[in-house]
Amino acid sequence: MAGRPPGAPPQTTATRPGAAPASESVTARLRRKLRRVRRRLRTAGVDYFRGGAADWPVLCALALLVPLLILLNIWIPAWAPPTALVLPILAGALLLRPGSLVVLYALAALGLSAESVIHTGERVASLNPEAYTYGVTPGAALVVGAAGVGGLLLAQFRARVGVPWWGGTTMLFDLRERLRVQSRVPELPDGWHADMALRPAGGQSFSGDFVVAARTGPGQRVLEVVLADVSGKGMDAGSRALLLSGAFGGLLGSLPAHDFLPAANGYLLRQSWEEGFATAVHLVLDLDTGEYELLSAGHLPGMQRLAGAGRWEVKEAAEGPLLGIYDGAKFEGVRGRLNRGDVLMLCTDGMVEAPGRDLTEGMDRLMGEADRLVPGGGPGSGRSGAAAGLIETVARDINDDRAVLLLWRD
Repeated sequence: MAGRPPGAPPQTTATRPGAAPASESVTARLRRKLRRVRRRLRTAGVDYFRGGAADWPVLCALALLVPLLILLNIWIPAWAPPTALVLPILAGALLLRPGSLVVLYALAALGLSAESVIHTGERVASLNPEAYTYGVTPGAALVVGAAGVGGLLLAQFRARVGVPWWGGTTMLFDLRERLRVQSRVPELPDGWHADMALRPAGGQSFSGDFVVAARTGPGQRVLEVVLADVSGKGMDAGSRALLLSGAFGGLLGSLPAHDFLPAANGYLLRQSWEEGFATAVHLVLDLDTGEYELLSAGHLPGMQRLAGAGRWEVKEAAEGPLLGIYDGAKFEGVRGRLNRGDVLMLCTDGMVEAPGRDLTEGMDRLMGEADRLVPGGGPGSGRSGAAAGLIETVARDINDDRAVLLLWRD
């Protein structure tokens, strides 16, 4: 045989390269093919749910559901009304791209028309047309049409955002959790405690108020905390607060304390937001001596409870300009010292502002309520949860973002 070395055995089906062994059974070959199909389907499903695959398999499945619902409506109209077509329409709004969704809507419209024609013929052919109650009513058509319009708007919004509906929800949840993690005060050494609470306006998940904190300096013996309030509230300010919290967290500890607010001001100016200002207070606390400095950018003053005197003292620095207003702003600070048993309270204006009430009056009320919720110094004094208690008692019904931070020393 030409091309075969002398003495070599002839190639048969069993020995030809790439051919299945003769001993392999039909069942084994089918099992291997099923594994390949299952692997491809699994890969396609993963790609689809990551938003990177075609949606034609879903379109085909929903397109097959439309005639099934039509047949059920014809056979058992009492159990499958014309409005059952809303089911594939809503599923398509969540799973399909706008172009594919239009194809599905066209099939649903044809199906609704077919149901109307068939039920009209049955009504005319019945012995008692007045008793025939099935068919496509104007109300049913309106319900299906309204669901289609809403679904198309939803699909267009998803396409504009560029993420699947499940991915968008996950992304928002992740952003909210990142903002909460950034707002946590780091673990403090023995004798120091912190309690922080934040409530967005209207019970929403995002807030224009945020806190960033870090331990800096030699041996991390300095606590730096920034409490900021972005213009706007709730969802309107939440995206800007998330961006600023990340930027402020990166700046904190990377610059000398007196350079932080000027750098934050410059960053905010570079964003060129139409409503881009913010207020902030920057606390620099020495965890060895208790000495601190408060630097303000148009923010409310701090409030310190003096354990020895049994009263509150307002720590008001020269109020600096708002962040994001003009370049070259200067920010002055006020110094103080936290002795054992003392409490330092920082808050945003949502805690003290109310229609027809002066800020000073609101601060007096806040400090008075804090006297009840934040008792005298010493371990086990019941201060845990005092920040949330202050919001619930002083600013529970205020439609504004609210944040309060308490720091105390045993």
